[in-house]
Amino acid sequence: MALTITPGTTTRTLIRGEAGDIELLIDSPKDAVQGIAVVGHPHPMQGGTADHKVPHQLARELTAHGFLAVRPNFRGVGATQGEHDAGVGETNDMLAVVDHLREQYPGLPLALAGFSFGAFVAALASVQLTQRGIAIDHLILTGMPSGPVANHRSYDTPPVPANALVIHGEDDERVALSAIFDWARPQQLPVVVVPGADHFFTGKLPVLRRQVASYLERPPASAEA
Repeated sequence: MALTITPGTTTRTLIRGEAGDIELLIDSPKDAVQGIAVVGHPHPMQGGTADHKVPHQLARELTAHGFLAVRPNFRGVGATQGEHDAGVGETNDMLAVVDHLREQYPGLPLALAGFSFGAFVAALASVQLTQRGIAIDHLILTGMPSGPVANHRSYDTPPVPANALVIHGEDDERVALSAIFDWARPQQLPVVVVPGADHFFTGKLPVLRRQVASYLERPPASAEA
């Protein structure tokens, strides 16, 4: 099914996934589409949706740089069917959205982004896409969990391509900054730390957007596993 978009607007539509319908919020750039992006939202069991302020801001920055930014609602959220699947089914759904976009816009640069649980899903999706030989031009991971976090959850976050942008709040109360350093250290992967930022980047969203903008404006580099 072809996506119907109107430049400079946000629209909603449904596509089919393995567990039923996937609801998409589609943010369109004002001018011609120059890239495609999928943006993941925070944990559904904690009220996370595609309308959350952080994925919304990530999508806004992506559209400002010419990307068609798609924010899928994860399973059991909004009009998306299925039940929460601890990241496994959500990753499959993100990959289904990527495949749909690549069919609609072949040959364009691909970006994956996410916040919190959505960043974890984006990291998992990046591994599978890399294994399939699909280049990820930009990978933006904000407030991503790794290891034990609040509410007794634990995340086995995989290594990611070396061109990833990892942004974390200095005062993140849900995912300790030290845990992200422990995850990044074996990969020799830099981490951008926003001073004084909590998990939700309260009052720091302009700083977050500036970092994302700077990253998107870098010359392209080949991704490395």
